[in-house]
Amino acid sequence: MAAGEIAKNYCALAPGHPWHGPYHDCEYGFPVSGEMALFERLCLEINQAGLSWLTVLKKRQAFRAAFMDFEPRAVAAFGARDVKRLMADEGIIRNRLKIESAIDNAGRVLRLAEEHGSFAAWITAHHPRDKDGWIKLFRATFRFMGPEIVNEFLMSIGYLPGAHNRACPVFARIAKFAPPWMGQAEKRASRRRT
Repeated sequence: MAAGEIAKNYCALAPGHPWHGPYHDCEYGFPVSGEMALFERLCLEINQAGLSWLTVLKKRQAFRAAFMDFEPRAVAAFGARDVKRLMADEGIIRNRLKIESAIDNAGRVLRLAEEHGSFAAWITAHHPRDKDGWIKLFRATFRFMGPEIVNEFLMSIGYLPGAHNRACPVFARIAKFAPPWMGQAEKRASRRRT
């Protein structure tokens, strides 16, 4: 399904829904720059693979508790005992590959922060890219990075278009924050007009 179709469907489904509504209205597509928020979003997108986003949203608070509020340094220090603890935690998605990827990716986030100042700065340094360029970059940098995980992660933090359709009231609210994808789209449109 194309990004426009996803937005059309999600913007119709989410408003008023007890789980999708708050995420759609206040988070999805808005720019994100905090390390913990970015790492959380990356981990949640990984955990959504093969499952519904509703399942992930319902387990979000349990994920935060299990993964130390997604503080990368804390998660990167997890060892075998933590993996065992997480595999026994019924509140989260108990998939060993996803759990181990989160731990490994926390270490990768820390390395990016050392090299670029922050995870957010690393993302910004690689903007703009098309979707395929982003997928190649994330696959070369992180574990468990399928095309949809990368696409949804970047749409959710404002680096790729498609989180909301233009008729959605949230689209106008997001525009006030000038997410990176929108700024780039405006620059391209301006060049075409001149």
